[in-house]
Amino acid sequence: MWFDQMEESRIMAHQVMSTESARTAPPERRERLGSIGDLRILAAVLAVSWILPFAANALGVDWVLIPVLLAVIACSIRAGGGLLDRLVIAGFLTCGAVMTFGLVASLWPWGLDPAPFSAVLLSVIGGAAWWGGRKPELPWRSFRGSDAIILATGALVWHYIHAPVAGKPVDDRFGSIMTIEDRLTHFDIFDTIHRVGGYLFLHQAASASSVQAPTQSVYPQGSHFLLTWVDTLMRSTTALGPTPDAMSRYFTYVLVAYTLLCMGVVWAARWVGGPRLRGWRAALVCTAVSAAMLVSPLAMLVPYAFDSESIGLLLLAVSIALLVRPAMGLVEYALVGCTALITVAYCYNVYAVFVVIVLLAGLLVYRERFRDHRIALYVSLAVGLAIAVIPSAIMVLSDFNVGAQAAEGGAIIPVPRGQMIGVGVLVLVAALGARNLKVGPVRVLVLTILGMVGVLAVFGAWQLHAVHHLSYYFEKLAIAGFIMCLIGIGTAGYLLRPMAGSRRKAGIRRRVAEPLLAIGISLSVLSILGGIQWGFPSTNNKLPSAWSQTDLAQWSRGELNSKVGGAARAFVTRDMYRVHGPALTLYSNLGYYNWQLTFFAQTMLHKAGMVPLLDDMLKVRMGASWPQGWEYRDSIAELVLVVKACPTPPTVLVGDEALADRIRDDLRKDRAEATVLFAPVGH
Repeated sequence: MWFDQMEESRIMAHQVMSTESARTAPPERRERLGSIGDLRILAAVLAVSWILPFAANALGVDWVLIPVLLAVIACSIRAGGGLLDRLVIAGFLTCGAVMTFGLVASLWPWGLDPAPFSAVLLSVIGGAAWWGGRKPELPWRSFRGSDAIILATGALVWHYIHAPVAGKPVDDRFGSIMTIEDRLTHFDIFDTIHRVGGYLFLHQAASASSVQAPTQSVYPQGSHFLLTWVDTLMRSTTALGPTPDAMSRYFTYVLVAYTLLCMGVVWAARWVGGPRLRGWRAALVCTAVSAAMLVSPLAMLVPYAFDSESIGLLLLAVSIALLVRPAMGLVEYALVGCTALITVAYCYNVYAVFVVIVLLAGLLVYRERFRDHRIALYVSLAVGLAIAVIPSAIMVLSDFNVGAQAAEGGAIIPVPRGQMIGVGVLVLVAALGARNLKVGPVRVLVLTILGMVGVLAVFGAWQLHAVHHLSYYFEKLAIAGFIMCLIGIGTAGYLLRPMAGSRRKAGIRRRVAEPLLAIGISLSVLSILGGIQWGFPSTNNKLPSAWSQTDLAQWSRGELNSKVGGAARAFVTRDMYRVHGPALTLYSNLGYYNWQLTFFAQTMLHKAGMVPLLDDMLKVRMGASWPQGWEYRDSIAELVLVVKACPTPPTVLVGDEALADRIRDDLRKDRAEATVLFAPVGH
């Protein structure tokens, strides 16, 4: 154990010294800056940074710039022991660079045009690498067996999360997309960022027509901006294209993000474990975290349309891991700290409190490492914090009631309290061992978990006082706490002892016995924690397996799809092309479905800003058939109010032909100007 602690310290110190040596040689660096050869390298870097994006754009293959950016950053940084580690960190820093530069791109005349946007990013990254004297370097041959578990987790999650829409045309995907109206709000932000060319809080007036107020000024938009940037590169244009196709693409990005979340949590647990977590112990830890993610209710993030939360959790997981075990130099640590603050605050600002906690814990525990450069580090982090608080400051300075929002209710994903408490206690027990507690990452993790518990306790007490029960945002924070506890399992792996053996047998053990043991343990953990039966039938062939009852498995079978998919398909394939003005959809006799589909219709028409005017559609309980008596009278009265609230005469789409004729006559009598069309939905 003592040797493991020394090895951890040696590796981290070596990475710090190697990075610092490249950064802290001012005399040599200043001499090189004046040399012709060095300036030629800079000129070449800048030339390629501008030529490549514009050439890719001319050929319509801007998507290649995503792996190019990842590769450039991965080759420039000095962090992470393996290739997968380096790529994860590079992806994390890329997200931070895109969201930060988005502030500039939101104000310059080119908006999100992929060519100049990418050219500036490549120029800044390449110029910074040149200034620091960083030669391109990648650990091409550095792979770990547990990389396979992380990648297999992604493949398995993608198989199940993508199953309901796999191979389906756009028109048949709306049952999975329209599970809840919150997805329409997320897509409206995505759509509007495309249109205005930047963050909505910097284009509030231009955004008002296509998002519901005060979304443009108060809702975190980092995840939407990131997905919009990806979309512009994938399509080589800032144009959204046909709205139904754009929504289908957006949903695919959401599914990819959830897959990356599951992979990211497994990777974060392994990263926290550090170089001591090897062999079968790494397999056990990674498989246990993977199984916990597979069977957890977090799969409901997709049907509940918690899209920005999914991406926020992914970035939070990577942030926690890198700040708990900063196996990197000062420059990378400052970049990671700033990126953690900015990305999490921009994607889901309530989670930023956990980044602040782990950052403070790290600065305390690693204060001796950064003692000689603490002023530069503190200034860098202060700049990152100032950038991170911009959207939240705009929200607070608006007329948005933060306290009332914190007490709001909503759809809740029940965090498994037993698992959360059990894993948290396990991590603390492992960490508080006399030998483990001497390791820096373990101490940072303990302080972080204790800080998380404190935040949950304080916020829970406030909610109990304010609304007398734990509600929506407490559960959001609890989900983040659950993720943090899973990441902490990496340190619990220290409780296990590596395989023993003589030096002579070490090679055979490493090549044969260790992999076989790791595979066997992984299969066992998936069976015990994941409920996977590997094809064996259940008891008396009637009871379903534990795995088949998980939220992820149910989603994959389409059991969580919405019932409005057929109506949504009818609108996008037929009705949206004959609508003038706002569209009011009466496809159902349920008021909620009529309102939801009306919201959907405004989204397809880029007019979601007027949705609050149409809220009385919740009380219009007719459309699929002709209701009798008081139901019709009440519904037509509410419909008249909605029609008169519209700024221009709407088009009313009615699923029953006789009912459409009656509504047309009654609206005319009430002097409510509208076009009424028969719009059968079918079954």
